[in-house]
Amino acid sequence: MASVRKRTWKSGEQTKTAWIADYFDQAGKRHIKTFEKKGEATAWLRNAIVEVSKGIHTPERASLTIAEAGDLWILQAETDGLEYSTIRQYRQHLDLHIKPFLAKLKLSEITPTSVNDFRNALIREKRSRIMAKKVVVSLGSILGNAMADGKAARNVVHEQSKQQRKRHQRIESRQKKILKEGVDYPTTVELRTLLTIQGRWRPFIVTAIFTGLRASELRGLTWADVDLDRGVLHVRQRADRRNAIGDPKSESGKRDIPLVPLTVNVLREWKLACPKSEANLVFPTSRGTIWSLPNLYRSLKPTQRQVGIAQPYGLHALRHAAASLFIQEGFSPKRVQTLMGHSTIQVTFDTYGHLFRTPDEQDELQRLQARLVS
Repeated sequence: MASVRKRTWKSGEQTKTAWIADYFDQAGKRHIKTFEKKGEATAWLRNAIVEVSKGIHTPERASLTIAEAGDLWILQAETDGLEYSTIRQYRQHLDLHIKPFLAKLKLSEITPTSVNDFRNALIREKRSRIMAKKVVVSLGSILGNAMADGKAARNVVHEQSKQQRKRHQRIESRQKKILKEGVDYPTTVELRTLLTIQGRWRPFIVTAIFTGLRASELRGLTWADVDLDRGVLHVRQRADRRNAIGDPKSESGKRDIPLVPLTVNVLREWKLACPKSEANLVFPTSRGTIWSLPNLYRSLKPTQRQVGIAQPYGLHALRHAAASLFIQEGFSPKRVQTLMGHSTIQVTFDTYGHLFRTPDEQDELQRLQARLVS
């Protein structure tokens, strides 16, 4: 039998009370849990009884801490062979943001309310709202992994109320940064300037601007995936932060990108001068190895300054520029999604939605005005 009872005891000259949730788990073992208020004990016991009936209840003394569950989450990611950059991000979330706040909290003690308190604490401690959201998602992954291992009964991150999630989304959308031309990616004039770059960096810059490849995709691109006769570039692999060659970020990352004539001609010339490499890379170092990201960025900055770009752009800015060019040419959102290798159309809209407009938008607005104003 499960019950909630009141307990009273003396502590010195003070009389203290607490409420005890008394129950048996699915293995027939008796457990008690203490609460300050009867309502809290009753609510907790009601949920525990449901878990016991499903055979998924974990008693508090057998429950892992968030820190222990987080370490198992990292171990599982390594066992599953996730990318180094992904595991690195997991470790950062766990060590820098989750453990400092929740390390000793047991999985059996965490509630939807405590998840919201955790998010708010992150923001108060100067984490951005975007970072707080990512960290809470990682916390949900930790709980999900623990559930899969039979070490947790529920994933309270997913149990947050719909209203609460919508409120967070509204706040995040209001604060979301909109990409600006000339700040986050080059203006048309600056793109024309970048296209005047000569020497070994010309084919790299031209390809980046007209294809929108990620830095990892450019670094891992091979000549076997560049069909100059058909004018098509196949994205089939990438080089990660440790210069290891692997699959693209997602299945949608595998894509075919048509090449403009300028890119085809520049790559034809470059193929004759390209340093030899065992991997048959299109853009290797002078020694034929894969460029490391830090060295690549360091080399590109002075190259941009030489042609008059006072504030050099990063490679992701060139990717944004490519997307803006696709949109200016009237490519549909779905086509832009495909060319950019986005996992969902929502990613495309979230990033570039403000750049889309219907071809005859101005004409439509004038007709709208004419209906009301003579």
